[in-house]
Amino acid sequence: MPSVSLPRNTNQALGIAQYSLDFMANGNPSDAVLARTSLFHTDAVLCGLSALALGTNAPRVLRREALQYRDKSGASLFGSKRSVAPEKAVVANSAAVREWDSNGTNFGFNPALGHTAGEFGHNDFYPVCIAASQVAGQGGAAALRGMVCLDEIRGRLAEVFSLKTFKIDHVVHGAIASAAVYGAMTGATAEQIESAIGMVVAHYIPWRAIRAGKQLSDSKGASAAISAEAAILCMRRSMDGFLGPRDIFRNPECMFRQFVKTSGDSPFDLVLSFDGDDFAVMGMHFKLGLYEHQSAGALQGVIDLVHLNPDVAANPQLIKSVKIIAYEPAYGIIGDPAKRDPKTRQSADHSMLYIVATLLRKIGEVAAKGGPAAADYTNDDWWRACMLGPHDYSPQSIADPSTRALMERISFEHGGVEYDRRYPDGIPTSVVMETGDGRRLESGLVMYPAGHARNTTAQLEEILRHKFNMLGKLAVRRPRTLVRELSQLGGMSKRDIRRIWDFEILDRGAFE
Repeated sequence: MPSVSLPRNTNQALGIAQYSLDFMANGNPSDAVLARTSLFHTDAVLCGLSALALGTNAPRVLRREALQYRDKSGASLFGSKRSVAPEKAVVANSAAVREWDSNGTNFGFNPALGHTAGEFGHNDFYPVCIAASQVAGQGGAAALRGMVCLDEIRGRLAEVFSLKTFKIDHVVHGAIASAAVYGAMTGATAEQIESAIGMVVAHYIPWRAIRAGKQLSDSKGASAAISAEAAILCMRRSMDGFLGPRDIFRNPECMFRQFVKTSGDSPFDLVLSFDGDDFAVMGMHFKLGLYEHQSAGALQGVIDLVHLNPDVAANPQLIKSVKIIAYEPAYGIIGDPAKRDPKTRQSADHSMLYIVATLLRKIGEVAAKGGPAAADYTNDDWWRACMLGPHDYSPQSIADPSTRALMERISFEHGGVEYDRRYPDGIPTSVVMETGDGRRLESGLVMYPAGHARNTTAQLEEILRHKFNMLGKLAVRRPRTLVRELSQLGGMSKRDIRRIWDFEILDRGAFE
């Protein structure tokens, strides 16, 4: 069967539970789906390891906490042989994965089914599947299948219900999927999984308050981790006999029906793929460096312009002004006036002005070092050479005078309905540069920047190889070896999975 349909007039919580069990037993995703999921997993791991190597705060705090919960039958932490309670391994590892805000993104867009709610989310939850495999004594094939299943559930939920519309954080979809997949991988019944999903939705709904405010905090980056931790706790309690609310999506007092009124049904139909190529993960977007995904169209627009105008690349001081035009929610999230003067990394990586100004500064530095050869750089060359990394968000970089001077020349405008209607199909953005010698340089409308699932121009794996090496060198002594091992996740034995994080993470000193 290519897919499983869960209509709104059915018990969808039980349906998700049964789907998870059936998929883990008999699902048949194509080799392309497995390969793409494995690539997203490698991306997520290297993001997490580099965040730990640079001593970022939330992963360090949650890791220290996890080590207090030793459990010989539990799961392991990144860079450690020690086994801890599985929910603690998940919260620590997922927090590290998400800390840079540089791993994959989904857009909640499936026009073939008319499911275009447009909720975004991220590949933050893979540690759930590794922990489940370790607890259940399973190999890499099960872990990889679990990742496909988890991305499918949270990705399809994102297509049918927009949490951000109601100021609820997008991680709820991932928490539901985490409970379902962890349960399916560790021996839960369908009824126990349904109970756990009910507990997640009834007890643990995070508001987007964690992503608002003048300067963002650790809560922003750790939101998925904390929700995943809650999901594993709910699943373990349910397997131990605790009974959570049933049929939660049709419960008249649940979050979903409070925001979307119905006469008794759930607010949405849900379709989950079972075999073949058409899985949610195939529509997810890779970030080619560290930046808020809503800025990817602007980054591509700038790279397009400097590629065509090498004199501007060589001397960003020629730029008199830069105008970025984009859509909602990009304008509201990374155009927030409070983020014109970011003070923290979490605010800087959600500031369109800071992100674009930093890219322009790096372009100038790269062009100066490259000399005349830089004029021949391809689009892919510029992505690799100027990739934004962790140190571009250090306190020193955030305060850099040249970056701040470029920020003063950048404006950000909402493009109105013509831009809004094109999201989330793409990342509709245009960039207009004016130079001191009177030129007006226009990128035109950028829809599918490099890294986007529908981009057909960039050599994605080549650019990702550069990203993996950039982050891997920060984290481990032999990054290419680690990348090669992670790429073989689906073939790992039970013993390999048990020891998957048994390596040293370098200590690069406190980042903050």
